[in-house]
Amino acid sequence: MIKNIAFDFGGVIFDLAYERAVETFKKIGLADADQRLDRYHQRGFFEDLESGRITADAFRRQLEPLCHRPLTYEEVQGAWLGYVGNPVDERKLQYLEELRSRGYRTFLLSNTNPYVQAWAESARFSAAGRPLSSYLEKCYCSYEVGLMKPDPAIFRYMLDDAQLQAGETLFLDDSPANIAVAEQLGIQTLLVEKNGDWREAVEERLSIS
Repeated sequence: MIKNIAFDFGGVIFDLAYERAVETFKKIGLADADQRLDRYHQRGFFEDLESGRITADAFRRQLEPLCHRPLTYEEVQGAWLGYVGNPVDERKLQYLEELRSRGYRTFLLSNTNPYVQAWAESARFSAAGRPLSSYLEKCYCSYEVGLMKPDPAIFRYMLDDAQLQAGETLFLDDSPANIAVAEQLGIQTLLVEKNGDWREAVEERLSIS
């Protein structure tokens, strides 16, 4: 029986716009943004940021020589927010609230960074002026826990920290690699279409669990 539901962030809760992110990074001077950014798993010092190995300020300082100019925090955050393709679908957020009201424990499990998360935890995140964390029990962010999907350790960290049983937990992600690792750990999974509406699919899984 499913008692807990964990959600990926980009491509699941908010629409992910990779091509737009490439353009926003190019606008601040990163000419090879299409070589440095990734749809699922960042590399180089971009990965260092999302894994928590460097701070937001250290990332900005490493980015400046590649852009050939000084950068402000706001410019770098604006570039990262290029990944946010559309306003967050309020229907999804309302559904998260509904799940909690029905007794399900809900979580975020995401490869993300402090620039994106600062937006997510601000009034800008939703049309209702509420932060992401107000819709979920807890957010497990890669840069905060020092682990990244698809490393099995980040899944184990969430299970242990929240005292969840793997077999009672449903995990939603748009990455087949992340889904595969979760399944190996005994977590129930749902591979969803990037930027799709997964509410009906979740209901179907809950009805047969």
